[in-house]
Amino acid sequence: MIYTLTLNPSLDYFIQLPTFKVGTINRVQHEWKRPGGKGINVSQVLKNLGTESTAFGFIGGFTGRFIEDKLKDAGISTRFLPVEGDSRINIKAQIPVETEISGASPAISKQDIDALFDQLNSLTEGDYLVLSGSVPASVEPAIYERIMRALRPKGVRIFLDARGEALRNGLAEQPFLIKPNHHELGELFNVKIESPEQAIAYARKTLPMGARNVIVSLAGAGAVFVNETEAYIAHIPKANPVNSIGAGDSVVAGFLFKHAGQVPIPSAFLYAVAAGSATALSEGFCTPEKIEAYLPSIILTKVE
Repeated sequence: MIYTLTLNPSLDYFIQLPTFKVGTINRVQHEWKRPGGKGINVSQVLKNLGTESTAFGFIGGFTGRFIEDKLKDAGISTRFLPVEGDSRINIKAQIPVETEISGASPAISKQDIDALFDQLNSLTEGDYLVLSGSVPASVEPAIYERIMRALRPKGVRIFLDARGEALRNGLAEQPFLIKPNHHELGELFNVKIESPEQAIAYARKTLPMGARNVIVSLAGAGAVFVNETEAYIAHIPKANPVNSIGAGDSVVAGFLFKHAGQVPIPSAFLYAVAAGSATALSEGFCTPEKIEAYLPSIILTKVE
């Protein structure tokens, strides 16, 4: 079974407007709303791909009800825990440059965290768990590390998509896969990564730190994959992205979808890159049809 955990879900409010001027009324040309948060995004993409998952996380208030109702309407299983306060609202604006305002998250208590660990204790060997996204300010920064330490003896395969200290601390618990972008990988080693070759070199440095498989997304330059036995570069054609929100989550979902189906690593990585690109070039999340249409344009190179 596949599970996703979003500690900090959101109601994502997307708006498009031609210009933005401070101190006056700015009229939106187009708008839409959807449940947000990186783990939730992974569950939504998996549903598009025909794979079931269960979404864990904390929700509260009218925004929390929106998040849960929309996911249930889409046929996505949820086991959210209720908390005091309202789930955050994130504003994703295209004006026309993509700009984001991230809302404040509700407070998460120790009792809420204890309830989450009780839930996660039901996972068993062979299950997948995606730990993805920001950690609320009220939650200890090492929460992902704690979760992985608790689940490692059970044989749960964990996909960790985090940055900063959450990524650094989590590596010691040997996540099955990490998926930083090139900026996040550079932050880990205090360097600037500007090429696929650099990304491979630094991704390899995470292997002795605990990572078992690594995907590094490079925006318009494609992505790289590294583990102990193989490495690949995926080159993608130049294009103007429509929306970058959820592209990285689509990479995670695409790889997980194929890996759970026992597809070989190169094919799973290729599909993951196509999924991320298809989302970046769409207003919504990728679909199987868009991914299949994009796949032939990706060039996969094995690196010795």
